[in-house]
Amino acid sequence: MSEKEMNAYRLNSLEEPTDEMLALLMREVAEEAKQKSEKAHKRFFQEIWDDIRKQRVLWSEEYNIQ
Repeated sequence: MSEKEMNAYRLNSLEEPTDEMLALLMREVAEEAKQKSEKAHKRFFQEIWDDIRKQRVLWSEEYNIQ
């Protein structure tokens, strides 16, 4: 199935998608979900590390630690 055909297809109750269409759609959705998950995971841990660095600065100032 061509990309043009896939992009032209719209899920509705009048026309059943082929198995090929469903497989392609599920694969694309899975890839997008994986990318979003990885991006969120990286952002989450980056924010944790940023908070740790900020807290270390505050503690070092408060307790005169170099």
